[in-house]
Amino acid sequence: MLVAILFCLVACNLQSQIDYSKTENWAALPFRLDAADQVPTNLATIDDSLKSVDVFFVYPTNFMKDEGWNAAIDDAAINKNTDENSIKNQATVFNASCRVYAPRYRQANIKAFYTKDTIHAIEAFALAYQDVKAAFLYYLAHYNQGRPFIIASHSQGTYHTRKLLQELVDGQPLQKQLVAAYLVGYPVTTAMYKNLQPCSNPQQTGCYEAWYSFKNGFIPDNLTTFYKDAVCVNPITWRMDTICSTPNQHLGMILLNYNKKQVAKVSAMVHDHILWADIDHPLAKKYTNLHIADYNLYWYDIRAHVAEQIKLFLQQ
Repeated sequence: MLVAILFCLVACNLQSQIDYSKTENWAALPFRLDAADQVPTNLATIDDSLKSVDVFFVYPTNFMKDEGWNAAIDDAAINKNTDENSIKNQATVFNASCRVYAPRYRQANIKAFYTKDTIHAIEAFALAYQDVKAAFLYYLAHYNQGRPFIIASHSQGTYHTRKLLQELVDGQPLQKQLVAAYLVGYPVTTAMYKNLQPCSNPQQTGCYEAWYSFKNGFIPDNLTTFYKDAVCVNPITWRMDTICSTPNQHLGMILLNYNKKQVAKVSAMVHDHILWADIDHPLAKKYTNLHIADYNLYWYDIRAHVAEQIKLFLQQ
């Protein structure tokens, strides 16, 4: 393993850096029209000039074909898929309250999560993280200007933002600017951080929130390994207790039809470090692993909670 890591460090250092001064290397930037500006037809668009907080969003894996270990930054098909799915369905949840920054990055191929070829997998993740970190540092140097910010992500994105928080935020001066972190869809444990704490109640700021959605009653095979000690927050009640929310507490989901708000359709509870969701929708009932809908199922709940967290943070 040590040899693999050393080999990776050498190989990754030879990779060219992405130029984040080029706007085409961002899936979303404020003050331009892109996928992150979309809102369902029942909501009004809020001008970026009225937002006092930023969100740095890192999208999940969209590189599914066995055609290499890392996606090209300018792969038109992957970028289109990213914009029409991850950015539209996930990053837009923040656009009522935040200026949205979402860098394109040379994401690792989905096979890197499952392969026995650990050397190439380590290299692939390291290169992807190199881009995410470079984009965040560029954001800090050229866009942030001391503004409060949120870090948000899903799946592979969270794999990278967990480390980003470790290296650049946890216990650093930058932590004072962190409104919250939404580390969704990949396990996060309290042992990863010395100072950052999970959000345990709806009024808490400067903390991180994580969850992993499964059908109510389903127990994944890797529950006691992959999800061992994982932090899990209920994205309806915004608490870490095991009390099940009621459908009436659910503010709304977006599923299949982006413009159709579906209210009182989900109840959820934390069970053994994962989130059990009971969903009143025919499609959702067919699946036990609801990972792909980690944001969609609670879209309006997240949107309202972000606004409230920002309000509380700015009052401090």
